[in-house]
Amino acid sequence: MSASLAPECNEVKERYDTCFLKWYSEKYLRGNGKADDNECSKLFKDYQKCLHVALKERGIDKLLDEAREDTKESDALHMKRK
Repeated sequence: MSASLAPECNEVKERYDTCFLKWYSEKYLRGNGKADDNECSKLFKDYQKCLHVALKERGIDKLLDEAREDTKESDALHMKRK
């Protein structure tokens, strides 16, 4: 598994990755799991929180917001349902 963008989040990312890979291979691929509701959701939220703090500390959150704003129009165009 790969390391987190933020080294301080490596441990929680590793726990999430391990949980997700097990759930995906043992449940989801066999039709026994739902993508939007699985036992790894809390770990994913913990990882998201850790990343959010790390990105904010580095000022990367503002860059992401700017990039999202810059691409909002083209995203809407390309993500239309057909």
